[in-house]
Amino acid sequence: MTTTTHSHIDGTRRVDQLLAHYEESHRNPKNELIHFIAIPLIMLSLVGMMFALHPYVAYAFIAASMVYYLRLSLVFMVTMILWSLLSIALVFAMGSIVLELSIAIFVGAWILQFIGHKLEGKKPSFFEDLQYLWVGPLFVLSKLFVRLGIRW
Repeated sequence: MTTTTHSHIDGTRRVDQLLAHYEESHRNPKNELIHFIAIPLIMLSLVGMMFALHPYVAYAFIAASMVYYLRLSLVFMVTMILWSLLSIALVFAMGSIVLELSIAIFVGAWILQFIGHKLEGKKPSFFEDLQYLWVGPLFVLSKLFVRLGIRW
């Protein structure tokens, strides 16, 4: 099937397949905790750096990301829209130091991510497929959704 929100031949939705594959290299509880901190920070810093380049660059990136998320899950997309709105508000709050602060957050969060993967003993999923850079936030959300009883 061309849309990933529907089931595939084996009955598994594409979003579930991506999350299951991502989870294979994120089983260590310390690595998982690091991802819960670092992934939102990386997302914020990316928006901040793009916004510093030009606000429309950040908005275009967010819009393109929402198309990707919509293809996977309406619930994830709506949640990511809310996160993106919060990120934009935080970027505005950073004011004139948005670029410097975003770079510092980006570097620090990626250092945390690589420490987590060192603890895990497995390389990050995006090394094999770049789309996992967009799946990481869904992984964090999926764990939160399970705790809240939300089905995506």
